[in-house]
Amino acid sequence: MRSRVFLIVCIAVAIATFLFARWLESEYLFFAGYVVVQFVVLATAWNILGGYCGYVNFGSAAFFALGAYTSVFFHKTYPLPVPLLILLGGVVSGIVGFGMGYLTLRLRGAFFAIATLALAVVLQTLIINWNYVGGSRGAYTIRPPSIDILGVTLPYMQYLFLLMLLLAVVALVAARTIERSRLGFGFATIRDDELAAEACGVPTLRLKLIATTLSGALMGMAGAPFPYYIAYIEPSSAFGLAYAVNSIAMPMIGGTGTWIGPLIGAILLGSIQEVARVTISSAVNLLIVGVLLVAFVIIAPNGIVGLVQDRLRARKK
Repeated sequence: MRSRVFLIVCIAVAIATFLFARWLESEYLFFAGYVVVQFVVLATAWNILGGYCGYVNFGSAAFFALGAYTSVFFHKTYPLPVPLLILLGGVVSGIVGFGMGYLTLRLRGAFFAIATLALAVVLQTLIINWNYVGGSRGAYTIRPPSIDILGVTLPYMQYLFLLMLLLAVVALVAARTIERSRLGFGFATIRDDELAAEACGVPTLRLKLIATTLSGALMGMAGAPFPYYIAYIEPSSAFGLAYAVNSIAMPMIGGTGTWIGPLIGAILLGSIQEVARVTISSAVNLLIVGVLLVAFVIIAPNGIVGLVQDRLRARKK
């Protein structure tokens, strides 16, 4: 499927999903759907660095929170439309991703993962002590009840859900384009054998910097609407463990190294967590993630996509 056709299909699916949710007339569906689609963006963003390049990033929550607090900063300084805040959140997080990569990408394996975790701790400490954006006490973001788009009045929650759907389209199209491009082949050489790639003349540091920048920017874009979704933001919610854990678990469950794996994992795991949040408690969400991770490591170490591919190869034989 060509990139243009894929883009059209993604936009059509996003619009159909939005219209179907409106037809059901359930406000909760928009609240829950926003979270699931948000995790699609986060999982896809993590996969660019963790799946394509093989560098495990534990700092997803830091980039997500950077996007969120970029919105809080401008909300207090000069209120801007949410689409513009999404772009600004992506720029800020992309710059930080580039800086983090430049400082840490000479590390490999567990050392790089620990460095990204340290970044999240440092940024959270800075936010806690920055009173202008609320500090440790948090900050409120007052959102309007509705918004007019081309003469159509939408409740604000539906508007945020639509924006997140479009952002998911951008993330998926970008990931699929990278996967089938020279850039994606360069990422694959780093993942398979970085030393051999360097010996063959592959500019590994440059490619890794591109990956950290793109990954960080998409995570920041996912976090930018968060203050308007939740209406009250504090460091513990923006830097929540759930964002760091889910952004890793969802691609691993769906299948890393492919654009569709994070999509499958995010929809599956995100939907299960939202059902558990309503029927049991949100406290069991991390338990669900842990149980599913253990199960998939044993049953399908390459994720759902890898399991399906193995079954198809076995049938051909």
